[in-house]
Amino acid sequence: MDVDDLAGLLEGFGLSAKEIDTYLAILEHGESKASAIADAADVSKRYVYSISEGLEKRGFVQVDDHAVPTVIRPVDPETVVEKLTDSVERIEPELRSRYTTTDRTGEQFEVIKSRQTVLKRIETLLSNARTEVLLSVPADVLPRVRSTLKETVDRGVLVLLLLGGTETRSQDVASLSGIASAVRTWEALVPTMLTVDRHHGLLAPGQMLASSTSDTRAVSISQEQLAPVLAGSFLANYWPMAEERYVKAPGELPQTYEGFRHAVFQIALHRSGGARLEATVTGSPLVEDDEPATLTGEIVDVHQSLVRPVTSTHPIENAFSIEIDGDRYAVGGSGAFLEDFGAESITVRRLDE
Repeated sequence: MDVDDLAGLLEGFGLSAKEIDTYLAILEHGESKASAIADAADVSKRYVYSISEGLEKRGFVQVDDHAVPTVIRPVDPETVVEKLTDSVERIEPELRSRYTTTDRTGEQFEVIKSRQTVLKRIETLLSNARTEVLLSVPADVLPRVRSTLKETVDRGVLVLLLLGGTETRSQDVASLSGIASAVRTWEALVPTMLTVDRHHGLLAPGQMLASSTSDTRAVSISQEQLAPVLAGSFLANYWPMAEERYVKAPGELPQTYEGFRHAVFQIALHRSGGARLEATVTGSPLVEDDEPATLTGEIVDVHQSLVRPVTSTHPIENAFSIEIDGDRYAVGGSGAFLEDFGAESITVRRLDE
């Protein structure tokens, strides 16, 4: 970072140009007399005294006016940063409590410059998830989001987690238990990708979370037409390449799912154990308009790539078939067009109990 970039950051904390010049001179000279600082910052000695008082109140410097002549010394930068960070963290809830938001329509994009903001945004989106989360992050980010992931899973949300980077070599199965519905690892530095409930998405280069000094940017989107595109990229380009390390045990049945992929995930797990299943699906017929809006039948086939063994013909295919009076109906989720029926709600129960 050059001097101009540093000055720009300090400006954001309310320092004027002359205050910045004086403070940088104090940092570079260490404990110094006002005259030496005045020469270095190209300001008057009287001005140094005046600015130093303000910098001392902010916690940037210490002024020893008991010494003759007066001595000015910089506060350790780590202490300064801790104080600034504490101030920012204390002001955030106050600002948020006074913030009034209104619903916006149309495309919503946001460019995020800060690594910390990306991490906080991930945790917020996870906390608000209702049906589905697809997330890829560097493995060393896991400790930051572990508890939020576990809370999300405990709420009954489908969570597919992909951990990237060389740190994945040290991830044992026990450490992955309970933090996702399924966890895969890939030693490549994968991009940070997150989609929540088919409506919210976030994308950042892998370097942004892997390094605190990266100057890359993240993009956040909130639009139901675009978030599924990001989900498709996750499922088609990254999830199949990664090694399956953990899969949560099948959930209890009967169960009703509002998220279609979650239903398919559970159907695959139960069928792999040899269970016979029945589904009641509510939604819209896609082929025959006179078909009922609710169908009930035995599940006779499933096509998916969410969990191994893969049974789909392409990575983003998720569907299952039910049989009713000898006729088969292919069931897809929201936006389905190849299947016979688009399901909005699915209730799955066992037939062999």
